[in-house]
This record gives sequence, structure tokens and C-alpha cells, in this order.
Amino acid sequence: MAIQRRTWRDVDGERIEGTWRHAFICNGGTYFLTDLVVYADGLIDCWGLVTLEEFAGKLASGWIATELPDGGVASAHHLASWTFSEPQTWLTPEMLLGDIRDDIDQLNGRPDSTRRCLSLLDVFRDQPTEQNRAALREAYEAIPGHLRIYALGDQDRKDFPLKVVVAGPGNRFEAPSGKTVVVTEGMHASAMEYFAEREQMRRRYASKAPADGPTEPVESSIDIRQVFFPNGWPQDPGVLALRNEYPAPVTVRGRTYPTVTHAYWALAVADDGRRTEILRAERPHEVERLAKDAFLLDNWPQARTAVMAELLRAKFHQHPGLATVLADTGTTRLIYTEMNSTFWGERGLEGRNWMGRLLELIRSELAAAELSIP
Repeated sequence: MAIQRRTWRDVDGERIEGTWRHAFICNGGTYFLTDLVVYADGLIDCWGLVTLEEFAGKLASGWIATELPDGGVASAHHLASWTFSEPQTWLTPEMLLGDIRDDIDQLNGRPDSTRRCLSLLDVFRDQPTEQNRAALREAYEAIPGHLRIYALGDQDRKDFPLKVVVAGPGNRFEAPSGKTVVVTEGMHASAMEYFAEREQMRRRYASKAPADGPTEPVESSIDIRQVFFPNGWPQDPGVLALRNEYPAPVTVRGRTYPTVTHAYWALAVADDGRRTEILRAERPHEVERLAKDAFLLDNWPQARTAVMAELLRAKFHQHPGLATVLADTGTTRLIYTEMNSTFWGERGLEGRNWMGRLLELIRSELAAAELSIP
């Protein structure tokens, strides 16, 4: 499905989501392999942006080719060229146009043709009138032909039960083998039972939680933002006490440091003189200034995450009150704002947030220590 391939374009600073699929464009008698890029605002880029109606016209004219002639010349720009020999194509113009319409619906978070059909199936099951069956039939036929067998997600039965219900008792439809199937009352009842069981399974699956809990935070994120206090930290800084520059002395490897920031940079620098200056610095921002131009230990980038984890464990084990502040954040995602490092924190829309991740890890370790795990 093309929707799995995401792209976008910017329009007046707004990001327009898009997706793309391969296609052939027939230009000057040569068939060029290219990409059709479909955007959420309904425009399609096929060597230029066109509306859906204009795209349908290009399909009808054969400029966007769904049939390839034996002996036709093809080209992939600056990559290769070849001649078709007994080519086989799978999509008609109507199928491709239906695909594009589905792409636009999905990009906008709307039900596509398959979702709309299944919604009308639910309506018919609730009120099995011929009027509702006619609406269901119209929705089924609106699904691009090559996608109908996937509508139920059943690789064994394909869309057979759906075809039975769409046709109704006494009516007929054509099976993939080409054989005509006449729907009996028994077949119809069996199909309706299939959908009842399917709905029960869907509800059980929807209510089923992962064995060990949710995969995503159950609360909104907490921003542990970077704040400067020129007159000293407040008596109750809240979650800001989780920051590395908070004045909570930590003792590691036989030495006590005023803050995690002091400890981290003192361990990072390779110069003893600069390390001494860092230890004497009164404020964390002075520490970062001193470390900025210093030479660091070899392979420090490879070791820094483990060192930071060690320092955070020391901080929260040596300060139970701060451990409580961290534990009280529950299962919330922790976002650590850091203007000077997109590795440790986030800055605007950028950042790997490793500090937030490590704080969540330490929080999990604190919770695990409270459990009676044999």
C-alpha cells in the first residue's frame, strides 16, 4: 500500500503530508518509470502538480499508462532503458484512480473505500433491509477491484463472505475462478454468522492490553525545561529538581560533586588543570563554559551515556526526596529541554532526548526495587 511511503511538501510554511507510488508516464512514445506523489490536499505530482480531476484526464488519455505495449521502449531517468517483452500490468485506470482516492482519504485520516464498505456492512447487519444491502453493494463496488480480496484481512476466505452478503439469497456473483456462484439461504446465514463471530473477535482484541502494560505513556508528556535562576533555586522547584544542574551533591568513585553537571564534565575532560577549574566553578553554566573548549577523554562519545546513567543512579539513590519526585511522574514521557545539546535533550523539534530516556530508566529501576521480585 502506497500510504506506508510517506513524504510531504511545504506550502506557506505548512507541511502537506503525502505518499508515493510507482507509475509509467508515456511521453513522446517512451514509457518513463517515475513516481506519482499524492498529497493530502488532493494534488498529485506527476511531472507537475494536478488536481484529481486533471489526473483522471491524464489516465484516460494514456499519458499515465496502465497498459504497456509489447516492444515499447521504457526508461528510468539516467538509470536504465529497456524494451518491453510480453508485459503484464495489473491495474486498470479505474483501479489506479480508486487507489489515489484512497490515498487522499488515508492522508486526511478519513475512512477509505474499504473502511466505508465495512461501516455499511455493520449497518446492514444491524438492519438487514434491501435498501441497506444496495448501499453496501455500491460501497463494495467502489473499492478498487484489486483491493477487494483484502477488505476483510482474511487470507483464507478473502472477500467471499462479503460477496455473499452483497449479492443476497437467490442472486449470483462470479468467483475468482470465473465460476458463477448462486447464493443460497444457507450460504447467506453462514456469512452473517461469520461476521458476527468476526465482530466478537474484534471486540476481544480491542479490549486486550499488552501482557505487561501499555506500550505508550498513559499521561501527557512532562517538559523538564531548562530554566536559569540568577538568585538561586526556589525552595520547591518541582520536576525541575530532576535537571542535572540542580544543587544535589553526588558522590561517585570516591569524590563528591556539587551537581550532576559538575560530575559529568569533570569526568569527561582529559586535562587535570581544567578538571580542577570545573570542580571550583560555582554555577553549572560556568562548568559548561569551561568544558566547551577542553579536550575530552578518548572514546568519550561512546562512554558518555553509561557515565550519565551512573551519575543519575547516584543522584536519586543518595537523595530519596528527589527519587520521590521522579517516581511521582508515573508513566509519563519525560522531555528534557537542552539548548546546548540535541543529544541529551530536545531543542524545538530536534533532539534525541537521551536525558529524558535515562530518567525514565532510573524511574523504572526505582519502581522495580519496590517490587517483591523473587
